[in-house]
Amino acid sequence: MTLSEPTCNGLLTPDDPAPVEIFNPGSEHPVVLVCEHAGQAVPTCLGDLGLAPGEIDRHIGWDIGAGAVSRRIAASLGSTCVIQRYSRLVIDCNRPPQAPDAMPEISDGTVVPANRELGQEARVARVEAIFSPYDKALTACFAQAPRRAAFSIHSFTPVFGGRSRPWDIGLLFRRDEQTSAALARILKELAPNLCIGMNEPYQVDDLSDWFVPVHCEARGLPHSLIEIRNDHIETAEGQERWATLLTTTFARWLQET
Repeated sequence: MTLSEPTCNGLLTPDDPAPVEIFNPGSEHPVVLVCEHAGQAVPTCLGDLGLAPGEIDRHIGWDIGAGAVSRRIAASLGSTCVIQRYSRLVIDCNRPPQAPDAMPEISDGTVVPANRELGQEARVARVEAIFSPYDKALTACFAQAPRRAAFSIHSFTPVFGGRSRPWDIGLLFRRDEQTSAALARILKELAPNLCIGMNEPYQVDDLSDWFVPVHCEARGLPHSLIEIRNDHIETAEGQERWATLLTTTFARWLQET
């Protein structure tokens, strides 16, 4: 079952998609899943953001495959998943709204014309229409039932800035080292050949992250931000394979803690 949060007035019109999809909204499962970069939607009033055709389909526009993997895991576990539908180029919902790259002017070398010299009023409109509904939905999800963990599902490109990224999966954390270490151990037991990066290909930072500092660390909630290399989950077969692996991993983690 999926619930769509109401469309916000202002930036979005009634014809635009609701910013938040809540998969299994009534679930009291102890794990909450999050996918902040699941979608590629752009508000009608912003057109194509001035991008060349195909640019928004690249990793700069969304986390390829992450939404599909998240839904599959949530369906298997019976857990709630909070999914954000708009392109990260409109607003990145895993960034503090005031962060320079929350509405990036350039992403991996691609200029985003609609974000050049963006005024304060336009920035606030994006926050109110997209970021705030997502943030409130996630807060409400945590308040709905006791939760034992939260996992955010992302994907990353195999090559960035000319640098090869060899990891199959990365587990990101800061203060809560224990949860990611346990997940890594279980993953290795299930799939010994995996190349697992700890705090790769990114590191958590107050200035550039939202999910970990604000929603997990502030609650003292066990967590991990999970990055899957996107060439593994471009296809339905790959999405199913990785969703099965992570579902088993999360279930094992719950049994052991």
